[in-house]
Amino acid sequence: MKVWNWLREHVIAIVGTLVVIYMLLPIAVIFAFSFNDPTGRYNFNWVGFTTKHWSNAFGIPELNEALLMSLKLAVLATLISTVIGTLMALALVRHEFRGRRLSNFLIVIPMATPEIVIGSALLSFFLILGSPALGFQTLLIAHVMFCISFVVVVVRSRLIGFDRNLEEAAKDLGASAFTTFRLITLPLIAPGIFGGAMLAFALSIDDFVISNFNSGTTVTFPLYIFGAAQRGIPVEVNVIAMILFFTTSGAMAFVTWQQRRAEKMASVRPDQEGAPVVPVAG
Repeated sequence: MKVWNWLREHVIAIVGTLVVIYMLLPIAVIFAFSFNDPTGRYNFNWVGFTTKHWSNAFGIPELNEALLMSLKLAVLATLISTVIGTLMALALVRHEFRGRRLSNFLIVIPMATPEIVIGSALLSFFLILGSPALGFQTLLIAHVMFCISFVVVVVRSRLIGFDRNLEEAAKDLGASAFTTFRLITLPLIAPGIFGGAMLAFALSIDDFVISNFNSGTTVTFPLYIFGAAQRGIPVEVNVIAMILFFTTSGAMAFVTWQQRRAEKMASVRPDQEGAPVVPVAG
């Protein structure tokens, strides 16, 4: 009975731990095989430990070009989708207009639609428009399209829980609309914006299906891996994948810290001692 009672009390923690292990196990395998020293082209069997691939992670020119292309594409897609998505989230949460409910519904469609459907539809769209050639421009348009929805959802959830009394207090103190947005609204929703941007970046740099339809002769990092898998994936791919993973993990940890900081700021009421003072305009 003691064992059963202990399991009932800790079942959520046990299941959560098992789920986390299940999710991180493939990443642990990639990390381990980034130190492998295969004798041939295929890095599927453990041969021996070496760090030479980490010291020469960027030694393959074609891999470097594909990685730089993916980074350039992801950065531009993230910047564009974050700006548009944030403005859309503000409009959907703060303003009433005709078609608002329909807009909220349409935002979710790209998230629920299979990537192969989006990729083939975009390819048909570009061909109907008579696009001269598929390449970086068509990839950027495609990535911005599916990234916007995720940014809107993340920022909108942040805005829904936003305390509008803080903005009202700033206006009562004489702050203009722009000053209120710059000093109150933007700092408090910044973690949501940054989180949406990081999600858009991760989705863009990781995308294969939509990119495969609309890339033309442009090769991104996922497309390079797919092509290399047919002739043997270099160990350097695992190394670069782990570098991207550690970088993304660090960025998400920073987002989590910023969210907790923003929650503490939002919990402060204007009439509390130590509350932030907004400078009076003029």
